[in-house]
Amino acid sequence: MSRSTNIRFEHRSAFNALLSGAFANFALVSCFVNGEPASAIAVVEETDGEVIIRPLFVSITDEMQLADHDGRLA
Repeated sequence: MSRSTNIRFEHRSAFNALLSGAFANFALVSCFVNGEPASAIAVVEETDGEVIIRPLFVSITDEMQLADHDGRLA
């Protein structure tokens, strides 16, 4: 069964937190997506002395393909 969107509650919450400006623990980090250079907006938190970087949104890469819910490429 096809879903009308891939946007989950967690995505919406993270996006709204970014827009609100109420949090200071967001960072732009260098990363790789499927081996390709990219960047990500991430939440940076410290838990029990360990720094945890959790990516929220990643940049578009050269090989990334966007498609609709029926698989048609954009």
